[in-house]
Amino acid sequence: MNTAFRWLWLGAGSANLADGILLTALPLIALAAGASPAEVGLVVTAATIAWPLFGLHAGWIVDRVAAPRLLAIVSAARVLAFGALAVAVVAQVGIVPLVIAVAVLYGLAETLVDTALIAAVPRVVARDRLTGANARLEATVNIANQLAGPPLAGVLVAVSSAVAVVAGGALYAVAGIAALLLARSRPAAAWRATSGETSDSETSDTTPRVRDGIAFLWRHPLQRPLTLLTAAMSLVWGAWASVFVLYAVAPGPLGLDTAAYGWMLAAMAAGGIAASAVTARLERRLGTVALLVLDLVGTIALVLPAALGAGAWLVLAGLVVAGAGSSVWRILVAVIRQRTTPAALIGRVYAASRVVSWGALPLGSAFAAFGASTLGVDAVLGISSAVAIGVAVWFAAIWGRMSRLVRAAEHTAAPAPAATQPMSVATSPTRAENPSRSGSS
Repeated sequence: MNTAFRWLWLGAGSANLADGILLTALPLIALAAGASPAEVGLVVTAATIAWPLFGLHAGWIVDRVAAPRLLAIVSAARVLAFGALAVAVVAQVGIVPLVIAVAVLYGLAETLVDTALIAAVPRVVARDRLTGANARLEATVNIANQLAGPPLAGVLVAVSSAVAVVAGGALYAVAGIAALLLARSRPAAAWRATSGETSDSETSDTTPRVRDGIAFLWRHPLQRPLTLLTAAMSLVWGAWASVFVLYAVAPGPLGLDTAAYGWMLAAMAAGGIAASAVTARLERRLGTVALLVLDLVGTIALVLPAALGAGAWLVLAGLVVAGAGSSVWRILVAVIRQRTTPAALIGRVYAASRVVSWGALPLGSAFAAFGASTLGVDAVLGISSAVAIGVAVWFAAIWGRMSRLVRAAEHTAAPAPAATQPMSVATSPTRAENPSRSGSS
């Protein structure tokens, strides 16, 4: 990989390690400062509410501001915010309100950084290396955010809440420096071409431009079904996340202690990391659509063994497959989106898809919370398994069409953005696929 990608990769790794530390540490810091259970819950909500409320606007910002500049600005804001929190922790003044405020900033920053990362990859990596680049980023996110971050947060908070906050802030500073070096690794014109900063067609009215991403996503013959499939699987994942701890930890049916439960979740993350390492090779050997099936199988494996009352080892195997499938899906769908979306729209299209897919998570969680109290955990897992199987049947029904569209996208340039072509042309299936040129994915 080239120098520009290495700076992008370093920034992503540093920021995600900070995310993993601070998402775990912030509720612990609030609790140590005397927060009530409701206030601790508010911290978690504040950190995760940004995507449904702000995600679409984050996409517009990413399409308008060059990625390195945006990443540097967001990193600086994070450093300042967590620096202020560190001072408050040391002074023992206003900790809980500031933790909640910082959690809001954490969530807002995540929408911008995650979207900018997806938008930046095709600007620094050749088209035929997109899968490998996205796989490296996915593995890094899994290692930093899920494996290393949470346990490191526990160790740091045990030393001192201030130490945990300062460590997170320092990692964000590294991410900011990497963004500045990323900007220097390519000519400024290359980044302006990615953004809307120099477009004469921009106006002060942002609403139509936000809608352009939604419209492109909905009209695209490949991205729309992939987004809807992701949302359907997110319902299952949301339900699982709400009830699995009740099922797995004693006195639940599996009877695990908290340490064993933690190792199960770590094994899921390890499955994702392992899959990320081989996704590019498997894609070349099996093809994109065949490899996407792994996530359909993984989503079934996530809930069906528990629904059938299987033993701990079979449940564990299902979690590993689920983690692997989830990583593969995210990598390949990101590549498809990068190949089929105009550079001027990619931030808005990615944000729109994530709002839809992530918006399904709380719906699944809400169903599980209600169902667990009325029908029981086993019933929730059974219904979730039926939904997962239904999604797999849906995918099988559209397999042929998906395969043709993916093949048409692999070598075809993304359609021109709405700023230079009418939306009907930019999003038309026949024009977007451009069958006169070889293409796929």
